Amino acid sequence: MNVNIEPEWKEALASEFEKPYFKDLTDFVRHEYAAGTCYPAGRNIFNAFWQTPLSRVRVVILGQDPYHDVNQAHGLCFSVQPGVPFPPSLQNIFKEVSAETGAPIPADGNLTRWAEQGVFLLNTCLTVRAHQAFSHSGKGWETFTDAVIQTLGSRRTGLVFLLWGAPAGRKASLIDQSKHLVLRSAHPSPLSAYRGFFGNGHFTRCNEYLTQQGTSPIIW
Repeated sequence: MNVNIEPEWKEALASEFEKPYFKDLTDFVRHEYAAGTCYPAGRNIFNAFWQTPLSRVRVVILGQDPYHDVNQAHGLCFSVQPGVPFPPSLQNIFKEVSAETGAPIPADGNLTRWAEQGVFLLNTCLTVRAHQAFSHSGKGWETFTDAVIQTLGSRRTGLVFLLWGAPAGRKASLIDQSKHLVLRSAHPSPLSAYRGFFGNGHFTRCNEYLTQQGTSPIIW
């Protein structure tokens, strides 16, 4: 199946695109986008892969499904375009970055600047129906993104996986923790941020590990 995805990722995931579940997923997504409003825009479904090719990934942040309100999702987990108000989870992420590093809260919520440094901003599901959270879950995206995580784990070494919340935390079983650093905590949403996301030290610990691996830290 010819999927419009960054060439390195296309080669690495070629066998996945030929599996029956992926054809069913593709048919479902095409029908959903034709029938009503879905996010992100079709051109941005694989944006995380275009922004951070396989060979450049250094850190993986795993979200859930895309933001489902107007003008928010653009294919990078937790990220919004300039001019869009910060969703609550992103506000809490920036608060934790500031608390750990002293960096000021940025002017916009576009995390492309992280992606360009090698932070792979992957959602568990890559699409969603407008205003209906989790509406595209259980359709095959989770199987695909499991394969993405396993591909990263097997083809690369010395990556940092930041898994926030129970759904992301369950992905830890897919990762060889003798080859990679896996950091788990509560999700940054207002419902759980005070139960272990705030104060988790993930951004500092991530950079310490990257430095130990002989690579530059992320400018959060």
